[in-house]
Amino acid sequence: MKVIKFGGSSLATGEQFTKVIKIIKDDSERKVIVTSAPGKRYTGDTKVTDLLIEYAKAVMDNQDYTNVIKKIISRYHEISDYFKLDDKFIALLKNKLLNLATEEFSDDDHLLAAFKAHGELLNALLLNQILNFQGIKSIFLDPKSAGIIVHGQPNDADISPETYSNLAKLDLPEDSRIVVPGFFGYTQTGNIYTFSRGGSDITGALLSRGLKADLYENFTDVDAIYTANNHVVKNPEAIKKMSYREMRELSYAGFSVFQDEAIIPAVKGQIPVNVKNTNNPNAEGTLIVPEQFLFNPANVITGIACSKRFSALYIHRYLLNKQVGFTLKLLQIFYKYNISYEHMPSGIDDLTVIFDRSKLDKTTINHLCHDVKEILQPDYLEWIDDYAIIMVVGEGIAHNVNTIGQIIDSLTQNNIAIHMINQGASRISIMIGIQEADADNAVRQIYKTFFK
Repeated sequence: MKVIKFGGSSLATGEQFTKVIKIIKDDSERKVIVTSAPGKRYTGDTKVTDLLIEYAKAVMDNQDYTNVIKKIISRYHEISDYFKLDDKFIALLKNKLLNLATEEFSDDDHLLAAFKAHGELLNALLLNQILNFQGIKSIFLDPKSAGIIVHGQPNDADISPETYSNLAKLDLPEDSRIVVPGFFGYTQTGNIYTFSRGGSDITGALLSRGLKADLYENFTDVDAIYTANNHVVKNPEAIKKMSYREMRELSYAGFSVFQDEAIIPAVKGQIPVNVKNTNNPNAEGTLIVPEQFLFNPANVITGIACSKRFSALYIHRYLLNKQVGFTLKLLQIFYKYNISYEHMPSGIDDLTVIFDRSKLDKTTINHLCHDVKEILQPDYLEWIDDYAIIMVVGEGIAHNVNTIGQIIDSLTQNNIAIHMINQGASRISIMIGIQEADADNAVRQIYKTFFK
């Protein structure tokens, strides 16, 4: 049995729905189908999820939402018309949308989560209706009926452990496809909580684990995951097979096929994941497997990812390594301002703390630097916004002593200064900190070294 998930671009139009239906029909093992909300139809288009957020804000602010409702329902109507469904079904979807505005929510966060979830919910209902209309027996399964229980924050939910025992008890009919909306679950008290953006991937992964699928197929709009960003490296090689932990490392540093936490349920269930293209379903795609199935990786390096979202705090103080409690005091300052850090490479007199810049504002940065000066009294302190991190990832790195040397040579020979290099935390990845302006060229040079 396979669980398959379709992304927003795969379910944006009637034409795309036709491709999805063919993919479902072509393999009887594709039993459980997870939907995203309709994505962009063209450059400059608006995703349905963003329209739902607009709708939610209009309700919160007691503003007129007539126009945005029309925009949302027109997206589903366009698909429905393509398949010549009865307009009564679209009227049903519209009523579900309008009823949201009259519901009582404990606060705006709960309201926003419920509104956002309806992009996937309505699309799942629509796909289920179309499948049955075309003679493909299908059943809509709401996350509540499936037993997908969540907790945490309304718009950043965590999966509750009982979800998996609930899924294990499901008795799915053998003669039907099952359509499940992605992106959300229900709390024990019946509230809708959404996963973080891209959360339909999480739904696909947790269903794969809970239903003990043989394979989780994640359909998107690319033929495979590539060894590097094709906007930086021209025609990079496709990755045929990679390990779970390689995927995690690369996702963290900028690979956008999965959010870095999305694959965790599949990892814990040891379910292979196949990333495939809705628009080219015959392409092999990229298979993501447990690392034990990669005994002899074809290449030392599997992928090179880069993210420019970082900033760094550089601290210099003589004999820093002998200052007992120095790092503890620094962490207490972070705790005071509710700041998490990404990495903290250090030397005998120097320490660099790397942050996700998107999680900080100028006021917090100013307060942070002020407290570090006052409490730790460094000899030199610098806040660096011009910072990028490159991750070079591969199961083969742990078995090749020359990898770091090859990376350093490829950069220094092209006059690219290295601000930080670190391998110790992970045997399969090497992290390099450089100036943001050098990032793309650095990726290209490393790529040339390992991929001819």
